[in-house]
Amino acid sequence: MHSASKPLHDLGVAELAASLRAGQVSAVEAAQHFLGRARSHESLGAFLAIDEEVTMSQARAADARLAAGTAGPLEGVPLAHKDIFVTKDLPSTAGSRMLEGYRSPFDATVVRKLADAGVVTLGKLNCDEFAMGSSNENSAYQPACNPWDLSRVPGGSSGGSAVAVAARLAPAATGTDTGGSIRQPASFCGITGIKPTYGRASRYGMIAFASSLDQAGPMARSAEDCALLLSNLCGPDPDRDSTSLDLPTEDFARSLNDSIDGLRIGIPKEFFGEGLSADVRTAVEGALGEFEKMGARLVPISLPRTELSIPVYYIIAPAEASSNLSRFDGVKFGHRAKAFADLVDMYKKTRAEGFGDEVKRRIMIGTYVLSHGYYDAYYLQAQRIRRMIADDFQQAFKSCDLIAGPVAPTVAWKLGGHGNDPLADYLADIFTLPASLAGLPGMSVPAGFGDGAMPVGLQLIGNYFTESRLLNAAHRLQQATDFHSRKPEGV
Repeated sequence: MHSASKPLHDLGVAELAASLRAGQVSAVEAAQHFLGRARSHESLGAFLAIDEEVTMSQARAADARLAAGTAGPLEGVPLAHKDIFVTKDLPSTAGSRMLEGYRSPFDATVVRKLADAGVVTLGKLNCDEFAMGSSNENSAYQPACNPWDLSRVPGGSSGGSAVAVAARLAPAATGTDTGGSIRQPASFCGITGIKPTYGRASRYGMIAFASSLDQAGPMARSAEDCALLLSNLCGPDPDRDSTSLDLPTEDFARSLNDSIDGLRIGIPKEFFGEGLSADVRTAVEGALGEFEKMGARLVPISLPRTELSIPVYYIIAPAEASSNLSRFDGVKFGHRAKAFADLVDMYKKTRAEGFGDEVKRRIMIGTYVLSHGYYDAYYLQAQRIRRMIADDFQQAFKSCDLIAGPVAPTVAWKLGGHGNDPLADYLADIFTLPASLAGLPGMSVPAGFGDGAMPVGLQLIGNYFTESRLLNAAHRLQQATDFHSRKPEGV
């Protein structure tokens, strides 16, 4: 039935939704096509769970709604979920042994909202265990490989999501961003990803890592596709998530084609210091030059506490993780040690067997900074500096409309390249952490290629609730460049 000039897997979300509505392709056909691609690219390690029966029954239901004229805005569009969102029909493991084979009795709000819009679920995607990591190497199952160079990491923690979109195994995927986990893998894999303002998307049913930071968002190939998805996954959820903002759902695609003439883009000097590699700087400056051609103005700004965002984040996030992960004790759900002497022994053995090294490391750091005698010195102090980091942004936004810079200091590194040095991973988050700590919306947009012909992302950060402005700037850049439409060889 499908006779368009492009193969199905090269269609983006918007194009695919239009083809489905026009009857050029059926939801069943699209689902079968992408399931076939997922099977033939298993070696990339993108998927952790696929259930063809579940996918095909959703696709048949979507075709019935398309035929009946009751279709949702994304009816029949296939999409895969990061395995941090719980799903009724597929296992939810958060990339961990602790939750191996776990089945949730309900769907996460983000999953439900996208299902209400008509998307068909292709499966669950690989991620760092409990979303802790910057490379996807902390997955308890296997590391995912960057489709641009299989010897390199795809970034993390939403590595499987970035790989699936870049390798055309899905037109889009959900991700979560705690300290950069949508933006950094999007940058490393040459796709577009956006983290909305904290509280825009419900956290209900997202397996928690750090509750004051975790935020869901879409990953796709273009800003237009991200805008469509974001419009359908955001919205208030006050009955289930106390951090959900009571804001009506927005059409984030409404201003995609607005002019950016006169747009003031802040360039923080701290993002262009000596830690930034030359190839990334060149690509980012090239993208900024495109904005200038369209009439945008580059304004020098300062975010003086950028360097402090690493110690602050690595105190606050582990503190919240230590509290959130205390529920995994072998009593109610998840892994339980086979042999133990008494209750305390069961807790110890269960957690020793169920958690990986990085998760244990963060639980221990978090428990330490929350303990009596250290709470004031570390945790409270970190919260004070977090407030100052947020104030720095408000100061900067007095002279600019959005902020631009690199997503990461380098292109994707080699698998195992950071060895057993967790600090090397932590330092790679320096440019994404500040916006996360402030709860601001941020996105990564393909901006060119660096060393080894690896993708480089441009980071755009907006003030609270300015997702539409970010997406407009990203869309205009994508109309002027073709980086977002290039794809790795062999896919």
